[in-house]
Amino acid sequence: MGHASVRLRMRTNPNHFRATGLLLRMLGYIWQCFYSSCLRFWLKWFLRLITGRCELQRICARCKAGALRTSQIEYSLKSSKSRVLRAALSLKENDLDVHLTQIIREKSIKEQKDPTFKVNLRQCLLQINGYDELFEAVEGLRKEVFDSENEEHENMLLKLWDLLMPSVKLESRITKQWGNIGFQGDDPKTDFRGMGMLGLTNLLFFSENYTDAARQVLSHANHPRLGYSYAIVGINLTEMAYSLMKNDALKPHFYNTVPGKPLMQHFHQFYCYLAYEFDKFWLEEEPESIMEFNRYREKFHDKVKGQLQMPEVTLLMTVDQEK
Repeated sequence: MGHASVRLRMRTNPNHFRATGLLLRMLGYIWQCFYSSCLRFWLKWFLRLITGRCELQRICARCKAGALRTSQIEYSLKSSKSRVLRAALSLKENDLDVHLTQIIREKSIKEQKDPTFKVNLRQCLLQINGYDELFEAVEGLRKEVFDSENEEHENMLLKLWDLLMPSVKLESRITKQWGNIGFQGDDPKTDFRGMGMLGLTNLLFFSENYTDAARQVLSHANHPRLGYSYAIVGINLTEMAYSLMKNDALKPHFYNTVPGKPLMQHFHQFYCYLAYEFDKFWLEEEPESIMEFNRYREKFHDKVKGQLQMPEVTLLMTVDQEK
């Protein structure tokens, strides 16, 4: 019995599992290095010899337009030893056609034998480079501080109130009334510190483009038992959308829903999806109090991340028609 107990303890030793996991990761890393530095090159060479097409052509031929094709094109370009191909990942739209010609020359592609290749690759490059440009624009808006002296900023804030509370007039610019739409203090500008003008722009876009839905969500947020701070949660969801984009998790969604260059409106549309779906999620989960917000926020975040890992994901807002 004593020896059996010892053997059992040895088998369940956590250090054994950690060592096994480390060994597997090391083997995986070695395999990846071997594949990327040696095997991949010869595999590509062999397939080109057999098919008469380069890897980029093969991807465009076998994958339909969307995340699968664009992601594989992106990986192929990143992994290439050719400077011309790698440079295609940092292009401005005006330079696209000239660079496409360079790629075709570099890979000795006969356009007459593959007439759709150039069009398909151009679309992929628009999506890939457009995503990076869009993130720069999103980052710029996030870093823009709300300024009470800026008339445009102030007008946006007041418009948000008018859209959400059309029958109630603000008593003054600084007032406790802001709490009615979920701001924390008497002056909403303090709540925009984390996400800057990106937070306000998201809230306003939702209210302008989906006014009825935004008012419906606000009414749910003011529920006596299941309520939450509408504006504060909205800004928190802006941070979620921003972090997903920063980590490239939004690429499959944009590659599937935007056939060309993604624009700021597409980021705002994704925010609207989060705002609307989080409200439904919160009501379905029925948290005991707002003090549990962080736990349910992370649960919702995990749900969205899981959806974004699906190859054909399209997270577009669909408004429920209430009877």
